[in-house]
Amino acid sequence: MEWIKLEDAAQLQELKKRSEERPVLIFKHSTRCSISSMALERLRRNWKIEDFDKVTPYYLDLINYRDISNLIAREFEVFHQSPQVILVKNGKAFYDTSHMGISYPDIMSRI
Repeated sequence: MEWIKLEDAAQLQELKKRSEERPVLIFKHSTRCSISSMALERLRRNWKIEDFDKVTPYYLDLINYRDISNLIAREFEVFHQSPQVILVKNGKAFYDTSHMGISYPDIMSRI
């Protein structure tokens, strides 16, 4: 699974613009958390190549880019959590979940 890495705050404007064409998935990952690693691996295992036609996935290493994680929370009006999945459409978050609530079938059913 090829993620677009979020490493610059300016990318949020690009992300919002992309979300006007199709939904965007943001996965906020804590590289120090085993639950976060497990949630990320479950998504990777279930991801299908055709899913790229339905949603654009972004990955944020929130340990190295905590300021971007905080900006995401403000921009999309979601409470910061880790791990966390946020779905964005037309520049606005329409779904977010965290920890064991991160489920590939649930995410894909919302797109």
